[in-house]
Amino acid sequence: MNFLTITGSPQEIGTQLGRAGQQAWHQVLVHTPLWQRVMEQQNSAELNELARCVELTFPDIWQELQGLAVGLNAPFKQVFAWNCRGDLFSSTSDGCTSLAGWTETGELILAHNEDGLPELYDSSFLVNVIPTHGVEFVSFAYPGSLCGHTFSVNRYGIVNIVNNIRAHERPQGLPRQILARAALNVTSLDNAIAVLRESPRSGAFHHTLAQAGDPRIISLEATGTNCSVEEVERVLGHANHLIHPALSKIAQKITDSSAARQSRIDQQLSEQDFLSKKLMLTFLSDQYDKTLPIYRQSPQDPDQENTLATAIFILSAVQVHCEVYRKDRINTENRYTINTDIHCENVAQDQAS
Repeated sequence: MNFLTITGSPQEIGTQLGRAGQQAWHQVLVHTPLWQRVMEQQNSAELNELARCVELTFPDIWQELQGLAVGLNAPFKQVFAWNCRGDLFSSTSDGCTSLAGWTETGELILAHNEDGLPELYDSSFLVNVIPTHGVEFVSFAYPGSLCGHTFSVNRYGIVNIVNNIRAHERPQGLPRQILARAALNVTSLDNAIAVLRESPRSGAFHHTLAQAGDPRIISLEATGTNCSVEEVERVLGHANHLIHPALSKIAQKITDSSAARQSRIDQQLSEQDFLSKKLMLTFLSDQYDKTLPIYRQSPQDPDQENTLATAIFILSAVQVHCEVYRKDRINTENRYTINTDIHCENVAQDQAS
């Protein structure tokens, strides 16, 4: 997978991010049914209100969005609408499966299957963003989208992996992808929780959060009407629907794939007190259910999603190491390390040959 480094002001970062996805935006993304459906809402009152909230609350991210439109060579309203797709519609083609726990030696380990539109497999990329003023981070990126709503880690060792939630009610508030991007700008795990829990929001997400040097792993389910924060005690498995008891009355759509993946994850984790990189990769490569597998590669996937990348994060006291796998389920395609004491200065990749 391509690994880019971009730097500059919010506008400049957005422009470079847009350029990286420009070809896919015009040749692939605009021809998908989901894009066509989202664009029908680009002049809606709902989208105008979302825009007003973002511009007032996060002016730097607003500038990044403007730069993104410039880099994509696309109308701003279309780009903004695409970044609000999960706020405009309760069901989009964003799935994902996440795991978390501890190794036998006490390190935190988090893993994630990033499931999305299969058409974007070749145009998704990793990016190291180095703002002139702000917090550096590394994130998986989709063409046309801000970073932060997939899997990412910032220079303070905060890992954030995100699952789509198809909650029916989406009140006025901030777009979920904007809040995910804002959570990359923080310096502590508690700050990340606060951004995601306390901000008024529209769409729903699940976040698995951890930080190098902090013993906690956090499972956070946030909807437009409520938020639940649980500290993981042993192991965590999460597909893309609400599972916290505190949110059991929130109306949501649970697809057959999401239900099957959650059931299979629970089965796999039921006898595990500790996790390892090998176990994580095995679980996230599982195709026991031929119709509704965890590792999704079928052109006939019922949610129109495939697994685009698998990330495994291992967190020690001052370091986060990440390995990314794609169709080769044995050899890593990318790897990088964040040393929090030297602020991510040694970020590196190792492309598979």
